[in-house]
Amino acid sequence: MQLAAGLLLPFIGTTLGSACVFFMKGQMKPLIQKILLGFASGVMVAASVWSLLIPSMEMSENMGKYAFIPAAAGFLLGIFFLLMMDQAVPHLHMGAEKSEGPKCSLKKTTMLVLAVTLHNIPEGMAVGVVFAGMLSRNTEITMAGAFALSIGIAIQNFPEGAIISMPLKSEGTGKGKAFLYGMLSGAVEPVAAGITILLAGFITPVLPYLLSFAAGAMLYVVVEELIPEASEGEHSNIGTIGFAAGFVLMMILDVALG
Repeated sequence: MQLAAGLLLPFIGTTLGSACVFFMKGQMKPLIQKILLGFASGVMVAASVWSLLIPSMEMSENMGKYAFIPAAAGFLLGIFFLLMMDQAVPHLHMGAEKSEGPKCSLKKTTMLVLAVTLHNIPEGMAVGVVFAGMLSRNTEITMAGAFALSIGIAIQNFPEGAIISMPLKSEGTGKGKAFLYGMLSGAVEPVAAGITILLAGFITPVLPYLLSFAAGAMLYVVVEELIPEASEGEHSNIGTIGFAAGFVLMMILDVALG
């Protein structure tokens, strides 16, 4: 029951954020969008360090001075994986006119949802691999530590859900459809988490690599998409303030609960 709750929390966060489309009128103000993007970036960076990379190196302490190898290798593989996914999956980022990935005839709304869905995969993997570490019982990851990451991802998913559903409504999509698209973009997270747990269960020694892989994939999203979107145009400092708030919140959650 606890495992199911932990895996579903990020999806619930996305769903609640998407539901803002029923209560907010008009378009989302650029300043609000910037601070939410910055906040999500801060949460993901702090989670990558405290919940993923540091535990990866702690699990590899038996390698002595080479304990960094699983963390470094997994991190680079995670970056490469998201880079390949960006090239292979057609998607469109919010505010962009030109889609990325292979050319296709998909609707704009579909490609917008695909963009967010693509970026939710590493978040789901991160939650899955941390719970896998907790279930293996031979790591330093506790149930509280696993829930700290899940809660942090859920908190940053709330604005992420709003960021996709609100603009969709502004572009003419009905409230119900905008909510559904936003919610579906987060459905990939518990799926990715479940698959990661299954993989880790078969090959326990690969856990340090999976932890750092998820960190690399998440930081790819932050550097490639979230921070540039939060920094473009005027008042970019509001995105920096959001980043600081998200980073500190996730750091506190991980240290206090972990």
